[in-house]
Parts: sequence; C-alpha cells; structure tokens
Amino acid sequence: MREIPGAWRRTAQGAGLLSSTGASVPTIFAEMTALANRTGAINLGQGFPDEDGPAEVLDAARAAIAAGANQYAPGRGVPALLEAISRHQRRWYGLDVDPQREVLVTAGATEALAATLLALIDSPDDEVVVFEPYYDAYAACVALAGARLVPVPLRFPDFQPDLDELARAVTDRTRLIVVNDPHNPTGAVFSAEVRAEVVRLAELHDAIIVTDEVYEHLVFEGPHVPIATIPGAAERTLSISSAGKTFSTTGWKIGWISGPADLVDAVLAVKQFLTYTNGTPFQSAIAVGLGLPDDSFAAIASTLRTKRDLLGDGLRAAGFEVSVAAGSYFTVADAEPFLGPGDDAADFCRALPDRAGVVAIPLTAFVSTAHRDEYRSLVRFAACKRTEVIAEASARLGNLDA
Repeated sequence: MREIPGAWRRTAQGAGLLSSTGASVPTIFAEMTALANRTGAINLGQGFPDEDGPAEVLDAARAAIAAGANQYAPGRGVPALLEAISRHQRRWYGLDVDPQREVLVTAGATEALAATLLALIDSPDDEVVVFEPYYDAYAACVALAGARLVPVPLRFPDFQPDLDELARAVTDRTRLIVVNDPHNPTGAVFSAEVRAEVVRLAELHDAIIVTDEVYEHLVFEGPHVPIATIPGAAERTLSISSAGKTFSTTGWKIGWISGPADLVDAVLAVKQFLTYTNGTPFQSAIAVGLGLPDDSFAAIASTLRTKRDLLGDGLRAAGFEVSVAAGSYFTVADAEPFLGPGDDAADFCRALPDRAGVVAIPLTAFVSTAHRDEYRSLVRFAACKRTEVIAEASARLGNLDA
C-alpha cells in the first residue's frame, strides 16, 4: 500500500488522528456524534448552537445573495467587513487598525490560525507555546508547520496557568505564544497577571503572540481584555476572532485576523493558497452584525450566562464537581464519582449515552499524550443549546448512579 504523504501524516499525528502504529483512528468528536445519532442522546459534546443568531444578520445575508454578491470576494475581504472589523476593534478595545493593511478576512478562525503558523514558522527548531487543554486544531497546525508544540498545563478547577511553568516554557526557541482567551475547552478567562506575563515573556524572548478570541463577546463577568491592548503588545500580536460564536453562524466560517501590517501580509501570502477567499454574502452580513448596538451584544452574553448556570446547576445536582466557566460555550465537570475501576473520562463519555442519554467530550481529547493522566476524569459539556434541551439533559444526568 502506498505510504501516507508526509505532511498529512505529521498533521494527523499532531492532532491525534493516527495511532502509535500509524493506523488511522476516528476522532473522539466523530465518535461521540455517532453515538448521539445511534442512541438519540442529547448532544452536549460539539460546540455549536441549535438556535439561529440575530435576525438582522440572517436578513443581511439573504439580501446580499439577492443583490448578487455571489462571486469571489477580494483577497483581503469585502471592504464593508474590513471596515466593520476596524471599527469593532476601536469601539470595544480602543485599538486602531488600518482596514486596508492590518485586517484580513479568513475562512473561520481555524484558517487564520493555520495560515499564521505556516507563514511564521521558520524551522523545525521553532517552538509554539500553547495552554493545555487546547483547541484540537492547534496541535495539528503546529505539526503541519513542522514546529514543536510546548504545552503549559491549566488545572481544574480554575484553569489558570502557573506563571513559573509558563516562564520555563517560553525560551529563545519560542516563535509563537498562542493564547486562547476566553478558553476552549475549559471556559476560563485569563487573569490580568497571566496576560501581563505573556507579554513580558514575548518581549524578553522576541516571540510573536497569536490570540484566539472567538469567544470575545461571551465573557460573563466584566469586559473582554485583548492582549493587544497591553502596552508593548500590539506590535508583536496577531489577534484572531470570528463571527460564528457571537452570532450563532458557525456554518458560515467567517473569521479574521488583525495586527501589524507586515505580519498580516505574511499570513495573506499563505491564506491565498488555502481558501483564496470565501463566503462573499456572509461577509457582508457579518459587517452588519458587528455594527449591532451594545445591548444586542449584552443580550448574547446574558443568554449564554443563563445557559451556563442552568447546566452547572444540573451537573452539581447530579453529583459532579463543576468548574464555573467565566466565558465561552463550555463547562468542565469532574466525573470521578461515576468512574468504574480503571475507567477514565473517555470510558465515561462512551458509556454516557446509554447510561443517561447525554453526550459529552472527555477533556483528554484536548491534551497531549504525556499529560493525559492529569485530566483523566474531566469532561466538557457544551451549554450552547436551547434552555429546554439543557434542562432535559440535566434531568437525565440526575438519574446517573455513582
């Protein structure tokens, strides 16, 4: 049989898609979705909403299609969206970014991340520091770029990094520090001390900071604080976000990246050979969404906060220890009381659809092999479903026997 191509193999190994023998294995996400479909269980595993977003945004997409905005968009993005992103950064964070040179529209935040890593990694000796658990695409993209992933652990229940461990992880070999805040999969929001230390270490070791801020408008206590707003950070920071989480349009895949023009140009040089361009009518619609009034954004966050509380209450009533999410779609709970001898969170999640009619994701799906024991009993639940769905899932979980 013909060998698997090297780039694919590196990426698959980095993402955990290949076993130690090189055989292809399914991801836990696909496995859990298949279990939900087979059993009819409520799927609180994957993080996508089951409700549509603001009517103004959906209507704008229909209007753009009807008006004929159905061909290739400009390579950097539809001008209206570039301008809207620039205004958004100024309105919410006081950041001035040039819409013509310092903003790039991408096929979701994942493409922005992939293009950034491919553009900025120079050699196999380069290291990329991430906070673990991490969004699963990070490891795959780092592997595809040929660099080395250096994880810094976040520990239950507050999921804040130890600053000494972070300082040891960042060295002169560090090319990029990837900061996902609010954080998937834990729901953590990093403290001011953590953000300041990231900037200090990046300056000390001449590293570039890449932020993944797709949950920026889903922060439940206080405002979101981008690292780019910290003195000394903007000139070395690429900020990534997207529309999918804020406006419940995950299927549209409209993301963006902003930052220094030379870094954005480097990302564009790669991005043009990935998707080239994407989602012309959806770009116009997201421009409308970014211009919605403050109370619309407040309502989006408030709705998710209510769902977080409903899910957390249900999990605690069922007997889980729960980490209170400060942002994002997600809540992490400790399933230790429900594990059998020798079981871990993956075993628990595989059995949960039959035991309780609910699907969740083990946190070990988001960590490197070396650190999986630290997260062996932790499970991620997604709160981005209708309130009646979360209430029913909570009732079902209440029937679990420890």
